[in-house]
Amino acid sequence: MLAPAKLNLTLHVTGQRADGYHLLDSLVVFADIGDRLSLVPAPGLSLHACGPHGADVPPGEDNLVLRAARLIGARDLAITLDKRLPVASGMGGGSTDAATTLRMLAQGQGLALPDTGALMQLGADLPVCMAAPQPCRMRGLGEQVTVLQGVPGLALVIVNPGVPLSTPAVFRSLRQRDNPGMPEELPGWPDAARFCDWLAGMRNDLEAPACALLPEIRGVIGAIARQPGCMLARMTGSGATCFGIFSTMTQAEAARSALARPGWFTAAARSSHRAP
Repeated sequence: MLAPAKLNLTLHVTGQRADGYHLLDSLVVFADIGDRLSLVPAPGLSLHACGPHGADVPPGEDNLVLRAARLIGARDLAITLDKRLPVASGMGGGSTDAATTLRMLAQGQGLALPDTGALMQLGADLPVCMAAPQPCRMRGLGEQVTVLQGVPGLALVIVNPGVPLSTPAVFRSLRQRDNPGMPEELPGWPDAARFCDWLAGMRNDLEAPACALLPEIRGVIGAIARQPGCMLARMTGSGATCFGIFSTMTQAEAARSALARPGWFTAAARSSHRAP
């Protein structure tokens, strides 16, 4: 089953609690690319990672996929993770892998899905990834998730410069932690062009601190923006992955080819509104 890549088209940091956790307001979509997971009966509970980035998957019992499987009560199961997304890339790879594991186990073994509180113990991105592939607004620490209607389908280019970036380090570098959120009532968007016009007035508050830590990000965003048909280029999540929204899928594919570099992850994708 596909574990779709998560893209934060906006990411507004709206505050910080006394315990250090940050408050967010983010518009999230999921792409029709990502990792792949499969499950087969086997004694015990194990995880085998393979694929282009399989060697980068953290081993051991703390892996999010295994933690999710234990949380839902799975047993006698061998899990295979075909890791196609780079790790520590801002695409929610570990969280979407864990959420997909939970959905597969709930469907295949009749196990009850954890509640939001339990999901948050796995990570702040788990609740929104459980709503995949629908576009969502996530707020608070990540526990407040609203599925959005009327988000247009998008032609996307996704680029990672091949360098991992620590999310805690990016948050530590954030200077302003009390920023405005998105409008309480989101407008309607008749097409992708109008949607991009609106997105241009929104922000990713983590982009500036991420660029300060890893200047290559600014170069990636500029390279995407210069491609024909690009309507918006921005960083997703805490980086270092960046995305571009294009007028057509043909232009997105051409941009992906033009942006290919040794050591870079590049993909053309569509945003997905249906079950993967």
